[in-house]
Amino acid sequence: MTWVPKDMVSAEIAFSDADFRAIAAIAQERFGLNLAESKKPLVYSRLSKRLKARNLNGFPEYLKLLNQADETDERQELISALTTNVTSFFRENHHFETLTSECLPALAAGARARQRVRLWSAGCSSGQEPYSIAMSVLDQFPEAANHDVRILATDIDPQIVGRARTGSYPIEEATGIPAAYQTKWVRKADGGGRITMGEPLRQLITFAELNLMDPWPFKGPFDVIFCRNVAIYFNQQTQQNLWQRFCQMLTPGGYLFIGHSERITGPATQKLSGVGITSYRKALARSGTSAH
Repeated sequence: MTWVPKDMVSAEIAFSDADFRAIAAIAQERFGLNLAESKKPLVYSRLSKRLKARNLNGFPEYLKLLNQADETDERQELISALTTNVTSFFRENHHFETLTSECLPALAAGARARQRVRLWSAGCSSGQEPYSIAMSVLDQFPEAANHDVRILATDIDPQIVGRARTGSYPIEEATGIPAAYQTKWVRKADGGGRITMGEPLRQLITFAELNLMDPWPFKGPFDVIFCRNVAIYFNQQTQQNLWQRFCQMLTPGGYLFIGHSERITGPATQKLSGVGITSYRKALARSGTSAH
């Protein structure tokens, strides 16, 4: 494919600077995505496939389609094309070590005392993160399903949420799961080429579609929030707004885990303190109080 620097014209479908800016504006307005100029080749590569799938002759036609009220599905295809779902079981394992050693003992004790415990995987992708959280919870608190303990797992992409709900993965991905956890909660599917997440894990997790830019249809609060490698797609102001919303949704003493290249900035820094690598804790309501 030959790229002409000014107009980004390919031999097949023209992609002008104006087309790119219009796509970027839709991505920013509807999904909070910040598409830098350097993303033009990637945007063209991924969206030209959508044009072909919809039998469209060019990007102006595609833009008209995206702005039609009844094209919700195509806007979802847009977000699927523009984001990259890279994840694995127990990715950035230091967060799970903190979850196990610092968070879960107190949360388990609270749950046994009939307190509500909520954890949120925001931007759960294909589900490896919430299933890893569930394994960590059950390892520390085997009877969690008998108490008011739940994990919410959300993502903007309905296709990826559907995949997460199946709890089915290539067997190669099992290498990221500790052997003891595999024995307890992971099953090999027929044929041996895939693994499936066991029912005890599924009982703890509720999967749902959610655009983090929209109003959130729940009140919380949450004791633990994982939102990792999601804010990298947003500009600084959008990130700061998101950190502030998470802070408001956390219980006093609650934990927020973010991605390895992300940092908390803005108003949320007044209430969130770093407690480890990309790990933050909300200030307690007053000296001497617990998280519950």
